[in-house]
Amino acid sequence: MSQIRFGTDGWRAVIGEGFTFPAVESVARAHARVLKREGKKRVLVGYDRRFLSEAFARRVADAFKEEGLEVKLAGSACTTPMVSFGVKYLGYDGGVMITASHNPPEYNGYKIKDETGGPAPEELVKQVEEELKRLPKERPASYEHELQELRRPYVKKLRELMPLELFNERELLLVHDAMYGTSAGLLEFILKDTKVTVAGIRQHRDALFGGHPPEPVEKYVKITQEKVRALNAFMGVVNDGDGDRLALVDERGSFVNTQLVYALLMLHVLKNKKMRGTVVKTVSTSYLADRIARAYGVKLIEVPVGFKHVNRVIRSGEPVVFGGEESGGFGFPHYLPERDGTFSALMILEFLLLEDRSLSAAVNELLKNFGPAHYGRVDLRVEPEAKERIKSLKANPPEKLGPYAVKEVRTADGLKLVFDDDAWLLMRPSGTEPLVRVYAESPSAEQTEKLLELGLKLLK
Repeated sequence: MSQIRFGTDGWRAVIGEGFTFPAVESVARAHARVLKREGKKRVLVGYDRRFLSEAFARRVADAFKEEGLEVKLAGSACTTPMVSFGVKYLGYDGGVMITASHNPPEYNGYKIKDETGGPAPEELVKQVEEELKRLPKERPASYEHELQELRRPYVKKLRELMPLELFNERELLLVHDAMYGTSAGLLEFILKDTKVTVAGIRQHRDALFGGHPPEPVEKYVKITQEKVRALNAFMGVVNDGDGDRLALVDERGSFVNTQLVYALLMLHVLKNKKMRGTVVKTVSTSYLADRIARAYGVKLIEVPVGFKHVNRVIRSGEPVVFGGEESGGFGFPHYLPERDGTFSALMILEFLLLEDRSLSAAVNELLKNFGPAHYGRVDLRVEPEAKERIKSLKANPPEKLGPYAVKEVRTADGLKLVFDDDAWLLMRPSGTEPLVRVYAESPSAEQTEKLLELGLKLLK
């Protein structure tokens, strides 16, 4: 079982190839044994709408039961944040979510949640990987499992945390795109009895996700943009397959990238919620975060990609008020030390109503005060040469890239080159897919395109 390795956010593999019932059972047994050594007893297991997710979840629960732990299975397919919620608020010592998040449909995965509901720290994951190496291959018996209702208590909690009276001040229409995932129906349920109406699209289960990854990026949300325009909606909300990410479409039908969503949420936390403390961003997140942090006098910490690194800062005792990443995952530790796309959407709605602005106007105001900022990303199917090239560049980074002098080099996660005017270029291997990602941000669209072009040339 030594071939099983956890990446940026859990273990993921192709169903029927790496992700098989024996492999999943072995991971679960190794995980259970590590928890037992730590004195942990109660575990919650959830699953998404992917092919065979429920069956895999039942095998996981069987393995935990066989190892002598108390385990409950989610009563139905759920979002990853609902499992995190269940661990934190319903009295569990840890959790497992069967999901491959935004990966293509042929993948599935195993996410570990610690006792706080957040992503498992590196130490726990390494212990599970080590336990796998000495685990005998035994199939656990099949058991009947007690079910844990998650949807109602989760919705109740979010309704408690949100200003429902604010959502009753004016008639609004939201378009919610669940991308065939488990966030389906949640916003409608939470906003019932308010003046906010939710029109859902792609709400039913489709294990093939319409033929593309359930990832909230611009090329996959054309249908959402069209629906917002057709209904003259206030905005469109897009969640990924397991509901922990968020992207937005403004009232004109224009896509709002996740870098801008991060900045709007950060601004809301500091300006309107008046929270003070530390903000955490990943290495691929916009320099708008740095500028907002300076304006409000708060500490900003940059970490490698992956919310587990944000959670590491939270666990350290740092007074984190907001953390997130470029991929659209945003966390609010006063609620959960984990990303939640539904909660983030409600926070955006609260922000816009308090500011009395449309989403496009809020973005324009943000860029007027803290921009301009133009972001771009290119994903390359992985080639061993590209990964080796990044290693070589980290050892000998360039002092100049085209016409741009390099002011600073950062190597915590891939290679990040920082230039004048906060512009930057980042090249790093993905931790969840066989890809190399190239990111860039600068004050102009032309410079960003040029940086991406130069970055791609560096990898050849």
